[in-house]
Amino acid sequence: MSVHIKDGFVFMLKIRTFVVGRDEAIWAYIASGAYRDYEDFRSLSVEEMQKLEKSPTFDSSGMFIAELDGKPAGIVNAYVDKFRKEKKGFISWLGVLPEYRRRGVGKALAQKAIESLKERGMEIAETALDSTREVCIRLFEDLGFRLIRSSSFMKMSLDKIPFNIGENREVDMRKLDVTSEEDIILLNNLENECFKEHFNYRPSQIEETRHWLLENPWLQWQAYFFAELEGKSVGYISIGIDEKYNREKETLSGWINDIGVLKPFRRRGIGTALMLKGLKELKNKGLENALLYVDDENPTKAIKLYEKIGFKIVKKTQIYQKKII
Repeated sequence: MSVHIKDGFVFMLKIRTFVVGRDEAIWAYIASGAYRDYEDFRSLSVEEMQKLEKSPTFDSSGMFIAELDGKPAGIVNAYVDKFRKEKKGFISWLGVLPEYRRRGVGKALAQKAIESLKERGMEIAETALDSTREVCIRLFEDLGFRLIRSSSFMKMSLDKIPFNIGENREVDMRKLDVTSEEDIILLNNLENECFKEHFNYRPSQIEETRHWLLENPWLQWQAYFFAELEGKSVGYISIGIDEKYNREKETLSGWINDIGVLKPFRRRGIGTALMLKGLKELKNKGLENALLYVDDENPTKAIKLYEKIGFKIVKKTQIYQKKII
C-alpha cells in the first residue's frame, strides 16, 4: 500500500493480485466503466470473464486490481503468453474508472505491470494504445515506451457491396462445420500457414482454435468459410456478430474477424472473393455495417484490399514497446 497526495488530498493506493473465482465481477465492472466511451468496446460481464478463463492461453499471474481508499479503481494485465518463445510480455486492460483518474492510479498500475513482466523473465514489454487517448500515450512515453507500428479500426456500409473488382470467380466457398474435427484442424493449419510472416505471430494451438470456435465470449454468432480451388483449401474468412456491442452502440454491425490466403495463391483475387462472401453473409443477416482491424504494415498489404472494397479508417491503435531487461 502507498500514500498518494494530489491537490492537497491524501489517498491510500493498494494494488493487489486478481483472484480467480472471486474478482470476476470487480474486473468486469472496472473494465466496463473505464472503456465505456471507446468506439470499439462494449461492456464485459462475469459470464464472459468466465469464458475467457477457460481459454488455453488464460493466465491470471499478471492481473492486478488497484484499490483507492479501499474502493476498486483500476485494473491491468501484464500478460505472458506461455506458448510464445520470444521473451515478450504484453500490457493490456489498463483502465481506471473516470472518478479515480488524475490520481496516479494508471501510472502505478503500469509500473506494477512492468515489474511483473520483469519478474517472469520478459525482456520486452508491449502495449497497444488508442491513438485518441493522449493521456495514456503520454503515460507510457514517460515510462520509456516508444512507438513501433500502428493498426487501423475500419468500417464500411453494407448498403452497396461492390462486385467485378477483381474477385476470383473460380474458387468455391465451403462453410466450416464446427462438429468436424477435420475442419477444425484444417482451420488451425490454414491460420498458422497464412500468418507466419505477420507481426507477433506464433503458432496457434489446436486447443485455441477449438476454444474460439465453440466458446467465443464476444460473438453470439460466427461463421467461417474456406476458399477452395481445384479441391484444395487455399484460404478462409471468419465473420461474426456481437449482439451486445450492437445494443450498446445502437448499431447494426458485423465483424470481419480474420481472413487469410496461402502465399502461393495470393494476388489472384481470392482474398477479394472471400471478403465479398463475408460481407454478403453479414448483409443477409440484416446488418448495415462491417467492422475490422488491420495491421497497417501487414505484409500482404491487406489495408489496400479493404480500402478498395470500401472500408474507411475510423481510428488508429498505436503499438508501443520498451526493453525492460
